[in-house]
Amino acid sequence: MKILIRTFALLPVVLPVLMAGVFAFAGQAQEATEIGGQKVVTLSRTAGSAKPEFTSVTVLPGRGMEVLQVTANFPGKGNVDVFASPDLAASKKMLDVDDDENGDLGYRLGSAFLVPYPNRIRGKLSADGKTLTTEWQGHTLTLPANNIGHLPTAERHAMHGLILKAKTDDVSVKKISGGQQVTGVIHAGDFGGHWLSKTDLLVTVTLTADAVDVSIVARNVGGDAEPMAIAWHPYFNLPSGDRTQARLRIPASNLAEVDGYDNVFPTGKVVPVEGTRYDMRAPGGKALGTEFFDDNWSHIDWKGGAATVQVIDPAAHYAVNIEGLSPEIKAIQVYAPPTKQFVAVEHQYNFGDPFGKVWGSTDTGMVTLKPGQSTKWHVRLKVFVP
Repeated sequence: MKILIRTFALLPVVLPVLMAGVFAFAGQAQEATEIGGQKVVTLSRTAGSAKPEFTSVTVLPGRGMEVLQVTANFPGKGNVDVFASPDLAASKKMLDVDDDENGDLGYRLGSAFLVPYPNRIRGKLSADGKTLTTEWQGHTLTLPANNIGHLPTAERHAMHGLILKAKTDDVSVKKISGGQQVTGVIHAGDFGGHWLSKTDLLVTVTLTADAVDVSIVARNVGGDAEPMAIAWHPYFNLPSGDRTQARLRIPASNLAEVDGYDNVFPTGKVVPVEGTRYDMRAPGGKALGTEFFDDNWSHIDWKGGAATVQVIDPAAHYAVNIEGLSPEIKAIQVYAPPTKQFVAVEHQYNFGDPFGKVWGSTDTGMVTLKPGQSTKWHVRLKVFVP
């Protein structure tokens, strides 16, 4: 009886603690499935053949529909990460805890979508260094000055668009033949006051055995014309961990000259790659070795309606085709630091600093959308054994 009395006497103290633990656990479980305040979406399918095939795609509607991870099954190996990206818990900490107000850590994992401008934009810096101004067809654009190099000569500039922290509406997942598909709408408006007119973005990610398709349709829903460019920023994994023997094939004959690898600003010159370290057109590509790249290739050789870049990891018996399928894709930016086990391959509409005076009358790839007009960016992934 004394034991029972003591037990009941402790209930007012013990129960709140136990219940708090239950709710805390529930909260942690909920947090593990949300990033950017919205539920993480995972498309999945079961591998069922003797050839490599895709098995999952993880998408973050709370972070502009960023594709966090793609997996593919290679018979005899199991699932392989196609993107170099941390796990869900580490990604959540990175994006929900450690990130800045612009969402810049979003383009340092997985694959963020870059809209309405990929790459760098220069301009007149504000007194507080937080924004800069540039011009498009007589209109002034004020953009976040969210990036800068490391050297004393570095110049602060805008980089990688305005949807890195965007929320997504009307998120819908459905089954399709052989896989799954997720769609979502980002009502970007005037991109937080930084852009002209108003824009809606329809993002679609499709998973099947043979391919992962990603597309964005940008529609001008406002009353004024606006410039528009689209890309993504995927870090393609090198499963072997031996970057030196990994190979890259880029079917492009020209390169945009830059002022160096700190600012990485274009000089306005587009030069041939033939006879240089930038010539990666050969079948099977070229070994990365210890070379550093942060460059913009153009004059693309389209085959079968696609601008296809290949990342090949012979030691892992692994390769991926990255197929740009939109005719508006004018350039391919590649970022490949020798100390990292990834290659970022960015199919994009535009050259770097597309509004820069260094370009003169050169078409820098920005699309003009009049009210009611739209443009579609579309890239497809395929995996294979080289």
